[in-house]
Amino acid sequence: MSRPAGRVDDRRRWQALGVGLVAAFMTLLDVSIVNVAVPSIDRALGATPSDLQWVLSGYALTFGLVLVPAGRFGDARGRRTAFVVGIALFTLTSALAGLSRSPGWLVAARLLQGVAAGIVNPQVTGLIQQLFRGPERGRPFGLLGATIGVSTAVGPLLGGLLIQAGGEQDGWRWVFFVNVPVGIVAIVLGWRLLPTQPAEAAEAPGAAGAAGAAQGRRLDPVGVLLLGVGVVLVLLPLVQREQWHSPWAWLLVPAGLAVLAAFGLWERRYARHGPPLFDLRLFGFRSYALGSLIALLYFGGFTAIFFVLTLYLQNGLGYRPLVAGLAITPFALGSAAASAIGGRIVDRYGRPLVATGLLVVLLGLGAVVFVLRDDPRTSVPLLTAVPLLVAGLGSGLVITPNQTLTLAQVPVPQAGSAAGMLQTGQRIGSAAGIAAVGSVLFSALSDSDGNWAAAVRHALLLAMGIISLGLVAALFDHRHARAGRKAGRHARR
Repeated sequence: MSRPAGRVDDRRRWQALGVGLVAAFMTLLDVSIVNVAVPSIDRALGATPSDLQWVLSGYALTFGLVLVPAGRFGDARGRRTAFVVGIALFTLTSALAGLSRSPGWLVAARLLQGVAAGIVNPQVTGLIQQLFRGPERGRPFGLLGATIGVSTAVGPLLGGLLIQAGGEQDGWRWVFFVNVPVGIVAIVLGWRLLPTQPAEAAEAPGAAGAAGAAQGRRLDPVGVLLLGVGVVLVLLPLVQREQWHSPWAWLLVPAGLAVLAAFGLWERRYARHGPPLFDLRLFGFRSYALGSLIALLYFGGFTAIFFVLTLYLQNGLGYRPLVAGLAITPFALGSAAASAIGGRIVDRYGRPLVATGLLVVLLGLGAVVFVLRDDPRTSVPLLTAVPLLVAGLGSGLVITPNQTLTLAQVPVPQAGSAAGMLQTGQRIGSAAGIAAVGSVLFSALSDSDGNWAAAVRHALLLAMGIISLGLVAALFDHRHARAGRKAGRHARR
């Protein structure tokens, strides 16, 4: 199944991709869908602010923790096993979260749910790398980009609908229960449709492939430990920013960076004897290095937008969760439409398409800041609808094309670990962006005596600044690519 051999194989690989996209949507949705359920959880379980923070951030923390090891496991042992185990664990922990009788129960379920999501997601990207080749990857990556964009933006809307349907007291439980039937179907179809052969063996069939696959099954436990400790130390003060008020907590960040540096040294040494957890030579590809940087910066700005606007609409203006979700829907619609298009045309336009998308996002967010200039109290969802649609269209031209270009030169046997590292950067970017933008929001609220519109404008301007850094990286990549092409033409003459 590593290459399509005919109509049946072609149909089967698209079916496998469909299962993967459903799983990706379900796991990424749980990053944002729970935000609107927090007030209901608070009332139902009597949770403390610390409990609620862990419900929200614990998922993101454990999600980011296992991405690279899970991607490497899928590369070495086969994506079907990793995918099915991850989905089964996600389904079980979703049910446990919905059945929670105490805050501690819910927090534990969310931590395990994040682990499951981290197991699943790199398999989906690795699956695209394994089943599709060259320019034909554009369309499946476009669909994955649409899935990422829609799942991130539509979470508050779907959460509001489920809470309204289930009632204020127990509607939050359906935010978790909705995953159970979908997860069961994904387990069955994933087992039937996903390839069983590890990518390493598929790329080198025969005796050489078997020997390479046997060597590749070593999973570098020291690397797993160092990366896990480093990611936790970096993410923990970011995701717990509202509860840890001591400045000493931020010392964990440089400590985490030091552990990650030790991870890099260990991986370089380990690579002399066998396949490392993550091959640092991938950063030698300019497309992978700069693409990963763009993803980190863009997710640092783009996910903070929903955090800020959801708080503004619900806490600042008193809108119900459903209305707050509907207000952000234009971004999701724009992102879905542009992602499908971006995946098809990325091979023609390359990194300039990403730069164009980033510029359009900045224009859309700038328009949001403009319409909030006079501190409007009514019709804010209507005022921001068109600007958010524009920003969503730009986002669709960023996520999908950037992911396609970033992974284009990655060897298929390393696709899972490369995708895991890319997504780990996205998770770190999201946590850091929300921490920074959230700090500006709350500081501006305090300084302006509760002027939400002014505080949101300040927060969005910071988000735009972070995204602008991504634009600089995209332009830098384009400039060097163009210089390389010119040098190649002169050499041929």
